[in-house]
Amino acid sequence: MIFPLTALSAVVLASSALAERIVLANDDGWAVAMIRAQYEELSEAGHNVVLSCPAINLSGTGSSSFPPIRTLYECQFQTCPVFSPAEGFNASDPRINYVNSFPVDAARYGIRTLAPKFFGQPDLFVSGPNVGNNLAWLKTSGTIGAACEASRNGIPSIAISGSKDSLAQVSYTTLGSEPLSKNTLGARIYAALTIRFLDALLAGAKPILLPKVSLNINFPSIDGCLDVFDYKFVLSRVKEDASSVDVETCGRTSLPAEADVVAHRGCFASVSVFDATTKGDVDASTQKFVLDRLGGFLSCL
Repeated sequence: MIFPLTALSAVVLASSALAERIVLANDDGWAVAMIRAQYEELSEAGHNVVLSCPAINLSGTGSSSFPPIRTLYECQFQTCPVFSPAEGFNASDPRINYVNSFPVDAARYGIRTLAPKFFGQPDLFVSGPNVGNNLAWLKTSGTIGAACEASRNGIPSIAISGSKDSLAQVSYTTLGSEPLSKNTLGARIYAALTIRFLDALLAGAKPILLPKVSLNINFPSIDGCLDVFDYKFVLSRVKEDASSVDVETCGRTSLPAEADVVAHRGCFASVSVFDATTKGDVDASTQKFVLDRLGGFLSCL
């Protein structure tokens, strides 16, 4: 049975801890179905959200940066006219914005220009979900690059990715025209899972995260996992390292690699804490901060 999205949103909305100011970004482009589903779900859950994404798909560009090009010659799925300005917005919703440059530049524009315009200093930066998992090697991911940019600007950030088996590079219009397609279901489920995770992450006192770190979250395929409450979140590390001494949890001091968590039989999502400068794993004390914050929300494999 497919879960009731509206009922989940209503439950989450009742939590005052979730009323946060959020900048939302990605590397897949401003008009892809996944990011619009995420924007809708965050807004319906009561968050104060602005979206700032590249004008086109710029996956795999890492932390590349370049001043936005003044003349826009291409816009994703023809969602804005040729020769549009370097930054622009949706005519029916000015909170949905594109930037004609890399994910890092879109993140910077969202934090420094859009956030002050709409609500002031952001409480949180959400990057993704990305179309396709980001596991073990984070340096080339634009989704990760955008999250790191936010963290370096003093904004707590999380990067989220979903299995390419359940998502595709399709227009946001398919959310309405193909509501029962696997891609739409994947977009809706991953967006609802984001809300469920944020409900746990934001429940405690601030700071949300320690400075200069971010979280990398990966959702598995939705096959056999159509109910958001079937998913279990597992604290993990970016790369497998049997010699590492991680925070003690689940009776061990070596966290599972995020790739192993997502590949595990069942509906398991990985939650890795990574350094926003090196894009690698952090020490046990930094992991412990996240473990303590999420408390009983996390599961063991």
